[in-house]
Amino acid sequence: MSDVDYDEADLKRRMDGAVDSLKKEFGGLRTGRASAALLDPIKVEAYGSPTPISQVGTVSVPEPRMISVQVWDKDLVGAVDKAIRNSALGLNPVVEGQLLRIPIPPLNEERRAEIAKLAGTYAENARVAVRNVRRDGMDALKKMEKDGDLSEDEHKMFAEDVQKLTDNAIKGIDDSLKTKQEEIMQV
Repeated sequence: MSDVDYDEADLKRRMDGAVDSLKKEFGGLRTGRASAALLDPIKVEAYGSPTPISQVGTVSVPEPRMISVQVWDKDLVGAVDKAIRNSALGLNPVVEGQLLRIPIPPLNEERRAEIAKLAGTYAENARVAVRNVRRDGMDALKKMEKDGDLSEDEHKMFAEDVQKLTDNAIKGIDDSLKTKQEEIMQV
């Protein structure tokens, strides 16, 4: 075989990246239990730029239905409070000096359905990302065959490998979504 632009390891890494990114997004979805990851997507306006909460204070989970944020700079307490309240999570922090206590209310059925639907949207975005990586791989193979770097048989063989990678990544996304939706709908 010749030296080629097609890099199966790179395609796999990019597809795995889409699946990992989805799992991080799922970590930020509320399931009725407290999790420090719940606050990960929230950015606080601090020192002139959007900053993750974990970089302006210590996030901890002192009990199953409570998250606390110990803000390091007392001037940022208001900004952290506002960022949490304005997030789509529906949380209302209680400010005690530089400590914010965030009770996690139990989810009602309607809110569970909304969150499950949002999880589906995240999963679809991850599937699109995986398909885009697949398309890049297939385009590289077509170009290499056209340039004479690859025989028709090699192209077919590599195309099957790319499809297998894609199928595995999509299965991983679907499995993660199913697990997350079950977790969300659990009362």
